[in-house]
Amino acid sequence: MKKVSVVTVNFNQPGITEELLSSIALTNTYANLEIIVVDNASKENPVPAWLIKYPDIKFIRSEINLGFAGGNNLGIKEATGDYLFLVNNDTEFTEGLVQKLADILATHSDVGMISPMIKYHSNKELIQYAGYTPMNYYTCANSCIGLKQKDEGQFDHITGPTAYCHGACMMIKREAIDKAGLMAENFFLYYEEVDWCEQILRAGYQAWINTEALIYHKESVSVGKKSGLKVYFMTRNRILFTRRNAPFFKELFFYFYFLLLVVPRDTIRHIKEKNYSFIPMLFKAVWWNFTHTKSSTDLGYPIKTI
Repeated sequence: MKKVSVVTVNFNQPGITEELLSSIALTNTYANLEIIVVDNASKENPVPAWLIKYPDIKFIRSEINLGFAGGNNLGIKEATGDYLFLVNNDTEFTEGLVQKLADILATHSDVGMISPMIKYHSNKELIQYAGYTPMNYYTCANSCIGLKQKDEGQFDHITGPTAYCHGACMMIKREAIDKAGLMAENFFLYYEEVDWCEQILRAGYQAWINTEALIYHKESVSVGKKSGLKVYFMTRNRILFTRRNAPFFKELFFYFYFLLLVVPRDTIRHIKEKNYSFIPMLFKAVWWNFTHTKSSTDLGYPIKTI
């Protein structure tokens, strides 16, 4: 039996993380499992108390906020499993989740990573993810299959390739990570898992989904709260992702599309919604891509405030 390392990242949500750990304890039957929790510079360090409460779990504390990619990378480096199971701390396991995903990786040498079906925790009949469509590099846009659809069996018994796995829950072979590398930490927030999928696909592996496996996600069904941080990183990283992955002609087309259509459109929307502070974040994000290389570690944002 292959060893599976569950890796999750906590940031100022100790109660939510403990709920995840409880769900794993209640539902998991996979014998060869290790659990790693990375605390990503939470204001109050929960690790000392956790070490006493959960003696069988490995805890890692980072004194700086490394972002989604950096936090997970820190956990991966400490993991000893053959398969790395990256899950958001605001998820809830269901019975057989680990076994069903690990079985696919064990029996399909060409599959490098896999995600389960994801449903909303707040409405367990509502689907969040049943796969992704391929990226349209002319616009750097794609679609999440099944998003906000009521589960009426339309995605039952699907086990096979998808364009991308979902960052909230994905299991990856160690050998695929060894070939493709870790997640690019200069994304910090948003697009990093999609970029990572691209690297793993280029390394010769497939990304799959298994809808027989299920996890619940506590992310809100409604659109997340807007913020300058979200505007900045969503904009900056959409461009960065295209720079890192699109073929030359499609990349060139994207620049004209984004600068001539998306930027004016978003600027007008921020003015209409009176979110005036978002406008400089939008332009700052665009300018970062003109002044930094694709591998630059300068995020262009005051991370200590996040």
